[in-house]
Amino acid sequence: MHIDVLTLFPEMIANIFNSSILKKAQEKGKFSYNLINFRDFTENKHGKVDDYPYGGGAGMVLTPQPVFDAVASVTENVTTNPRVILMCPQGEPYHQEKAEELATEDHLVFICGHYEGYDERIREYLVTDEISIGDYVLTGGELGAMVVIDSVVRLLPDVLGNKDSAPADSFSTGLLEHPHYTRPADFRGMKVPDVLLSGNHAKVERWRKKESLKRTYERRKELIDQQELSQNDREILEEIKRSNHE
Repeated sequence: MHIDVLTLFPEMIANIFNSSILKKAQEKGKFSYNLINFRDFTENKHGKVDDYPYGGGAGMVLTPQPVFDAVASVTENVTTNPRVILMCPQGEPYHQEKAEELATEDHLVFICGHYEGYDERIREYLVTDEISIGDYVLTGGELGAMVVIDSVVRLLPDVLGNKDSAPADSFSTGLLEHPHYTRPADFRGMKVPDVLLSGNHAKVERWRKKESLKRTYERRKELIDQQELSQNDREILEEIKRSNHE
């Protein structure tokens, strides 16, 4: 996978790309990236990339020319059509299924805006996806883009050390993940559940499933409604409901 990020502040992003899992993924050759300052493409003699909105109003709006030309510079010689993603509060709410979808692509282009917004022609004629990471407004799209990129790159084959890590994550299964424990088994009187020390794999798996269903039921009940639960899962869920009402 190759990732291009169009931003007015590439220095905000560079350190994140060169840290932790993202750095290791690059070293393994799993993805490459390029940071493009679209101010470098403006035809404005003063280097401006924004202007006042037609019709008046507060704030400044990103002009189309530098963004269109910056995207053209990273897409004109490619053999596959990249996904051009606009980070925007008005976009599709981001979720794990979208991350899994984007992880199948060869080329992603992120547009990170600033100021009041984008000229609508960028949205209408240039992008393939609009993504929002939540119902709130940030000063720019860089942080949102890095959230999406991190969630996508970790899904690429062999990026995580354990091949079972990503499939077992919260939301990947449709449910919140079960609790985790490590040594010591007794920390200041706080003990690891006995079942995890039993060595009985079937009991451990049932405990994990029950805890996953319990955590989801108590914290994100709407996710339960979206699942096609097995008969065993429904029986476990009934146990949880009875326990909660005792």
